[in-house]
Amino acid sequence: MLSSDTQVSQDIVLTSLDGDEVSIKADSKPLVLYFFAPWCQICHMSIGNLQSIYEKNGDIDVIAVALDYTEQDEVVRFTQQHQLTFPVVYGNERLKQELMVSGYPSYYVLNEDNTVESKSMGYSTELGIYLRAL
Repeated sequence: MLSSDTQVSQDIVLTSLDGDEVSIKADSKPLVLYFFAPWCQICHMSIGNLQSIYEKNGDIDVIAVALDYTEQDEVVRFTQQHQLTFPVVYGNERLKQELMVSGYPSYYVLNEDNTVESKSMGYSTELGIYLRAL
């Protein structure tokens, strides 16, 4: 079982939808990792709350990590449908296994040491996401 003091490997780099390399690393502020699958209906319902928090708060970073998709176009359509402005990356099995992601959506908050501060799964309100990230 993943404990809340699990440290994420510093060398995980994933590719964004734009083709850029994105390090899964928190810097000077908390990083919310949002794991989703494009077919997940709860992900479709909750991603707007995460987008709102991201737009309203400069004190947190957000990276959405797509998992369990069959084609990259599915991820692109999901991102476009919800007009996401934070980085969206194609996930991999290594990160999924390292963090033991077992369902969607899953939220992991990393501190500046890249340590998991909190994690949760399922629908979350704007306030719920913000409070987890503090």
